[in-house]
Amino acid sequence: MAAISAGQHDCAGGVGAKGVGIMARKIDNMFAASRFVLPEQRELYLQLKEDEKLISMPTIEQDEFESFHYILQDAQQGNYAVTLTWWRHKKNNLGTTCMMWGKVEWIELNTRRVKLLTDEDVQWIPMDSIIDVKG
Repeated sequence: MAAISAGQHDCAGGVGAKGVGIMARKIDNMFAASRFVLPEQRELYLQLKEDEKLISMPTIEQDEFESFHYILQDAQQGNYAVTLTWWRHKKNNLGTTCMMWGKVEWIELNTRRVKLLTDEDVQWIPMDSIIDVKG
């Protein structure tokens, strides 16, 4: 049966207009449909909601990569902080974007990664996954 929003009528269902609206609201909220939800069901529901937020890796042109590399080298030599945004793989070809502000401590060209240093954390970021650099 198709979900019916409040205010619409479904004569074939045998439920009054008021009943259909209540039923549709309960279907929209999985946890309202039943008082008891197993932990596995709740975790699966939350995982599905997280999966809806995943994105594919943005396409970055070669000139943008070169610009990022120039800004990173300048930040390392000038000893100033940058904001890096990178894409992190989660599942299949989907992932999330991460953002971190800090000082470029080291650029390792052999393994193509950047060491970003903040007051609380050190993060090695793969250069191939960087999607934005702000100086």
